[in-house]
Amino acid sequence: MKFPARVASVGLAFIFLAGCQSLLDQSYEAEIAPSKSPQIVDEVQKNDPRAEMGAREHPRIVASYGGEYRDLKTEQLVARITGALTLVSENPAQSYRITILNSPAINAFALPGGYVYVTRGLLALATDASEVAAVLSHEMAHVTANHGIERQQREEAEVIASRVVTEVLSSELAGKQALARSKLRLAAFSRNQELQADVIGVRMLGEAGYDPYAAARFLDSMGAYGRFMAADLDADPTMDFLSSHPSTPQRVDLARRHARQFGMEGQAGDRGRDYYLDGIDGLLFGDSPQEGYVRGRTFLHGNLGIRFEVPQGFSIDNKAEAVMATGPNDIAVRFDLVDDKAGGSLTDYIASGWVTGLRPETIRSTFVNGMPAAVANASADKWDFDVTVIRSGPQIYRFLTAVPKGNIAALEATANQLRGSFRRMSPTEAANLKPLRIRVVVVKPGDTLQTLADKMLGTDRKVELFRLLNGLPIAASLKPGDRVKIVAE
Repeated sequence: MKFPARVASVGLAFIFLAGCQSLLDQSYEAEIAPSKSPQIVDEVQKNDPRAEMGAREHPRIVASYGGEYRDLKTEQLVARITGALTLVSENPAQSYRITILNSPAINAFALPGGYVYVTRGLLALATDASEVAAVLSHEMAHVTANHGIERQQREEAEVIASRVVTEVLSSELAGKQALARSKLRLAAFSRNQELQADVIGVRMLGEAGYDPYAAARFLDSMGAYGRFMAADLDADPTMDFLSSHPSTPQRVDLARRHARQFGMEGQAGDRGRDYYLDGIDGLLFGDSPQEGYVRGRTFLHGNLGIRFEVPQGFSIDNKAEAVMATGPNDIAVRFDLVDDKAGGSLTDYIASGWVTGLRPETIRSTFVNGMPAAVANASADKWDFDVTVIRSGPQIYRFLTAVPKGNIAALEATANQLRGSFRRMSPTEAANLKPLRIRVVVVKPGDTLQTLADKMLGTDRKVELFRLLNGLPIAASLKPGDRVKIVAE
């Protein structure tokens, strides 16, 4: 959850948050300007209408993905890979503006005019330079093939429909979400465009001296990571690569077939593993400090100085607009905050109209670990809700717990545990809270896959994530001197 949070409704929450604002309301252009320090060129091609198209969307892309990720050695790594690919591209005169996005999502994409984006999450998942080169060459192929221009024509064809959605439903979150989803659909390239970019990308890989089989290998890795993340049934895949670049057996087979022209698998091209690991050692992994951290069943936010725990069997998803948690028997929790400028009664705040289906007779004042609070119940559609608001400093924190209608015992138990666990962090506790990072370690004699995986933080599925981050199949073994990635502070 970003600091400060803007309220937006996701999943179950929208049926009882009647007046909240969406992140789509924000005017990003006034707050975030295009980068002044691109990694590849000082400025995009001048007097190029395609570059102007990319420039218009650049601030929104950066804002939607948490801003730019700045780390000199990582930027130099991506620049090195892109430079090698540019020399063998369909249009070597095309300049590229590469932006590393500060997002844990696994994604990469391109805009007309040479704007190319890759998330730090994708860099963390890749095991060598050739896999990142495979992704970047695919996106560069979209640029050189002018796929973005064709996509823009499809977008213009829906301008009228978009205006209708905006004007008719401008005050309704559902309308804004519908408009956002339509833009996501339009942002995707066509199936034929994806296949064309695959072919061009594999050729660029081979001609640049990278392992041409990296494209097929990384498609498999992203598919495996997608299945790993699918254990979180509420995870939103729209920000991830595979939502707009579906990994089908056809695409993987096509990539391998085109790679064969450069030699046999395992014998063609350079993977660039060592300098890649050097470039991502220390890379931020997972949540950024501005969004708070998930540690198992605990959410902690050092900037806000607060923490809470969800019950056993629940999983937490730290979204940009709120913290969501899901548990057994279809129980769902949403946690967010609003600025408390008025400073009025919390019971009046609950009754102020933002809760649909509120039962006014259930509103009562209380305290949560010394902080003033208020609680109430609501019912809507097929759900019963507990609404808890807590004042701490200049913010009101809100817990919204939903259970299938009639399951009151589970509602009370979940809400009571959430309230009881919510507390302020001490200054020392907040200061000691560190983000997780990719750390590259050398396998020592006596180390095993299990002992190295045991050092992983931020997940209960340590061995599985360790295998994914290092591209290790089930039967793989490690030997002294190998370099591997772990997640640690």
